[in-house]
Amino acid sequence: MEENVPQEIEIREEKQSWMRDFFSFLKVVFISLIIVLPIRAFVVQPFIVRGASMEPTYTQGEYLIVDEVSYYFRDPARGEVVIFRYPRNPKQFFIKRIIGLPGERVEIKNGILKIINTENPEGFSLEEPYIAEELRTGPDTIMVLDAEEYFVLGDNRTQSLDSRIWGPLDDRFLVGRAWVRLWPISKVNIL
Repeated sequence: MEENVPQEIEIREEKQSWMRDFFSFLKVVFISLIIVLPIRAFVVQPFIVRGASMEPTYTQGEYLIVDEVSYYFRDPARGEVVIFRYPRNPKQFFIKRIIGLPGERVEIKNGILKIINTENPEGFSLEEPYIAEELRTGPDTIMVLDAEEYFVLGDNRTQSLDSRIWGPLDDRFLVGRAWVRLWPISKVNIL
């Protein structure tokens, strides 16, 4: 009978060891969630590109990290690629490039994009190295932006549902700017 005593002690120690390991694991998971969830909810979030509207800059299936903090400290800038809630269905997220800023007049005529603002009352043609050379922007459009509105376009103008169709983007729909491309591996970069 004395021989069974050490076995019972070993079994009890194994159970205690297993319980200790399990609670250590739970503690790590809990601490991780406390750290990760606020970052995910308020600082950065993942975004997967769907569709062809931003080609060739971003293509179907690319995985981006969205910076949700910058716009609390500064206004969005012309040329930045932003992720936003689609104004006609806020459950959907879109990715487009900011072309026109609040208070500006955006004109598209004969495929030429022109911005008119207080610094350039005669307007200026926007240089767009990110779109294909043969691509022309249409249809003809004139839009004056209010104090909280942006004019956004996809880089692939022929495949983009953007401000030309549904109007200006109110800043309340902005989620953040494209910050890091994580996938595919061959294109990983900070944007």
